[in-house]
Amino acid sequence: GPPAQAPKCLACHALSVPSEQQAQTFEPGDGVSCENCHGPASGWLGPHTTKNWPHEKSVQLGMYDTRNLERRTAKCLTCHLGTAEKFVDHEMIAAGHPDLTFELGLFTFVMPAHWKMPEQENPWRQVQAWGVGQAVQLRESFNRLARRAQGPVWPEYAELDCFACHHTLTRPEDSWRQERGYAGRRAGNPPWNESRVVVFRDLVEEISPNASKQLNDGVTRLASLMNQLNGNREQIAAAASRASSWADQIVKQVDGQSFDSALTLRVMRRVAGDGAAISIEGERSAEQAAMTLDSLLRAYNQNVKPANAIELRAAIDGLFALLQDPSAYSAPRFAAQMQKVSQIVGR
Repeated sequence: GPPAQAPKCLACHALSVPSEQQAQTFEPGDGVSCENCHGPASGWLGPHTTKNWPHEKSVQLGMYDTRNLERRTAKCLTCHLGTAEKFVDHEMIAAGHPDLTFELGLFTFVMPAHWKMPEQENPWRQVQAWGVGQAVQLRESFNRLARRAQGPVWPEYAELDCFACHHTLTRPEDSWRQERGYAGRRAGNPPWNESRVVVFRDLVEEISPNASKQLNDGVTRLASLMNQLNGNREQIAAAASRASSWADQIVKQVDGQSFDSALTLRVMRRVAGDGAAISIEGERSAEQAAMTLDSLLRAYNQNVKPANAIELRAAIDGLFALLQDPSAYSAPRFAAQMQKVSQIVGR
C-alpha cells in the first residue's frame, strides 16, 4: 500500500508513537523529527537552548542521552538496523527499499550539525565513536539474526549477501565470483552478509587479541551455519546469541579504549592492507571499508594534518566511485584501489 500510510514504513520515516502520546499539533507528515532521536521533548525543548543549561538536566527531563556513544549508536540502529518492531526484510527490499547499512562516523558527519560536540576535549573521540559504532552495530546485528532465526519467516534473505544473487552477469571466465570459489559453502548457496564484522575485526585485533580470537571463532561458526542452503534455525539462533554476548563485552572494551594518532593510523593501515580479503566478501563489505577509511581519515587529518592528506582523500574517494553501481561491483577493481590507499597510508 501507500508508504505514507503504512505503519511498517511510518515506524522509521515518521515519529510513530501511540495516539495517547500525540499532542494536538502532531503531524506524521513532518517525518523524522527531533523526538525520533532525543525522546519526548515537552520537558526540555525550551530550556535546553538557554545559556548555561546543563545537558544532564535535559536528560533528567526526558532527553535521550546521545552523548553516551553506546546509547547513541543503539538509538540510530533502531532504524538503521531494526528492532523486533521496526525492520526492513527481504520483501521490503524487493519492493524497492534499500538494504540497511550503517557507519556512525560517516552518518554523523553528513547530518547537519545542531549540537555542541563533547569531542572538543578529546580530539580522538571521533575514532572512539567509529569503534563503538562498529561494536554496537555488530552486537545488534547478531541479535537481529537470532530473532529472525526464531521468527515466522525463515530463511530471511535480507540476512544474506544481496549481490550474491543480484549482480551483473558476465562470461564465466570474466567472473571474479567464480574465480574466488565457494569456500565453506556449495556453489549456488548465497553467503551470509559478513560486512558488519570484516572491518571491525581489524580494530579488535589491535586492542585485544584474545577477544579477537573469540570473535573470529564465533563468526566462523555462525557463517558455516548460515552458508548452508537451509541452515538449522535453532543452531543459528543459539550461535548468534552467543556471538552477541561476546560482542557486548567488546563494546565495553572499545568504549573504554584510549584512542590516539598511533592507534588510528595502525587501524587505517590494517583496513587498507586487508583490501584483497575485504573486497571478495562483496559490495557491502567493500562499502563498510570505504566508510571506515573515510571516517578515520577525517579524524586523523583534523588532528595530525599529514602531508599526504589530499592524496589519501582522493584515493578513498576512488573507493566510493567503485560502489556507485552495486550490482556491477568488481572485487578486483576495488582491491586494486585499496592497494593504492594502502601504499599512501603506509608512508
